[in-house]
Amino acid sequence: MLRAFIEYLSGLYLKKEVSPAVAYDLWASTYDTQPGSLIMDFDEEVFNSLLKSVDLKDKIVADIGCGTGRHWKRMLDQSPKQLIGYEVSVRMLNKLKEKFPEAITHLITDHRLYGLDDHSCDVLVSTLTISHMKELEPVFKEWDRVLKPGSDILITESNPELLAKGEERVFTYRNKTITIRSFVHPVEKIRAIAKQLNWQEAGFAEKIIDESVKEYYENQYALSLYDKFKGTSLVYGIHFKK
Repeated sequence: MLRAFIEYLSGLYLKKEVSPAVAYDLWASTYDTQPGSLIMDFDEEVFNSLLKSVDLKDKIVADIGCGTGRHWKRMLDQSPKQLIGYEVSVRMLNKLKEKFPEAITHLITDHRLYGLDDHSCDVLVSTLTISHMKELEPVFKEWDRVLKPGSDILITESNPELLAKGEERVFTYRNKTITIRSFVHPVEKIRAIAKQLNWQEAGFAEKIIDESVKEYYENQYALSLYDKFKGTSLVYGIHFKK
């Protein structure tokens, strides 16, 4: 019954934006085996560059929008005391549990981080997730609630300027293109909210669309998009300290 309902939704929303919860449930079965994705590859590079400056050993780490645990092996290799995943998609969490059976996860429907007490978390990471959040202020305030003084916040996201120009977060499901609902949050807005919370920026990284990635666009028959966005930052990352 659930599968039939999901298939119905995939057809219903063919030309519409789908909520992240529905979209990632649809995407979960192929998420880890999809063809090369430039955004995913760039996100991997940006996140890894930020992570180099953070020690996770014996730390409590929260991953907001953990999905199937794309970054979990690298984080677990640092021996954190606890790694907790938060996600809106049941099926993405199921995939994560297949790879990491002992994983601690929470299905969320709003910005609240259940299972974390005030000032109990050492590191919070959120990769390619905040563009799916309509309002960032309550989200960041909740993050601030659970974070200890001196803790680290690592955020990566695709360039909001591309979203503003019409670039969409999409994937293919049964030969249909599904568009995930996204919101434009300029980097300066993120910095302004962080400043209000007295977070200090400790690092910034980005990956630019240039000749080195032209092949990605050629393989997707999308050279017109390459020409349109060449020289533009595709994925960025910010490291804040509380």
